Amino acid sequence: MAKLYSKNPKSEKLNPKDETISFILNYSKALKVTTYKNITFEAILN
Repeated sequence: MAKLYSKNPKSEKLNPKDETISFILNYSKALKVTTYKNITFEAILN
């Protein structure tokens, strides 16, 4: 198995822009996930 971590972890604080947060929140509000007979449908309601 591949080694997926480093020996010296970086502790950087991520500060996303307000536009990025707004985009993600609006996308999650518009996403509709429906399951029918073990099939999952995803639709953007915009």
